[in-house]
Amino acid sequence: MPTLDSDRFELLTFDCYGTLVDWEAGIIAAVEPVCASRGASPTDAAILAAFGEAEHVVQWERYRTYREVLAMTLERMGPRLGFEPTAAECDAFAASVGDWPPFPDTVAALQRLGTRYALGIVSNVDDDLFARSSKRLATGFDWVVTAQQVRHYKPHTAHFEEMVRRSGIPRDRTLHVAQSLFHDIAPATALGYATVHVNRPSRGGPTGATPPAWARADVEVANMAAVATLLLGAE
Repeated sequence: MPTLDSDRFELLTFDCYGTLVDWEAGIIAAVEPVCASRGASPTDAAILAAFGEAEHVVQWERYRTYREVLAMTLERMGPRLGFEPTAAECDAFAASVGDWPPFPDTVAALQRLGTRYALGIVSNVDDDLFARSSKRLATGFDWVVTAQQVRHYKPHTAHFEEMVRRSGIPRDRTLHVAQSLFHDIAPATALGYATVHVNRPSRGGPTGATPPAWARADVEVANMAAVATLLLGAE
């Protein structure tokens, strides 16, 4: 089991989608019916690869709400996967975020970690979409920083800078926990954060629904249950 100085930290910050919420399952469940209605049946890996290629490009063009990002992402995925989505299908895909399920180990791990640490979210999402996910996470987060609030998407560093401003907790007392090397581990490490990479098995190959990156976290674990064990010991 990897080790980390658990007494060093006051605040744990988390990416949400991919780390706490099974966004791969959510993406696939929302895209498959659109494909099937056109007689297309791409693999899970193909759906996630198409998403990963399109989403970050839309985010990087300029700030748009995450609903707009997801609608445009589905539109750009279409040619690769064999369909041309309607506006209604794009809107439904964007709204599906609130239906994406937490991983089975997430809620118990968060509730356990919350007994010792302050908890924060830094997520590439809109406020109203996270509000729906938050109900599923059943956890009281001390601070939530969204893309809508900072008008940028990770790997831009605005989320992390805003979290420091709001919490008053310095970076060297904060541990960032995330699945995406591209969106989270790379920028957080560059800013001097200690990081934990939650490297869950993916339906889409090594990087799942995110672009590749060559960052390295301080610790790598398989799931959120392992994060709780890493910082608090076995139950």
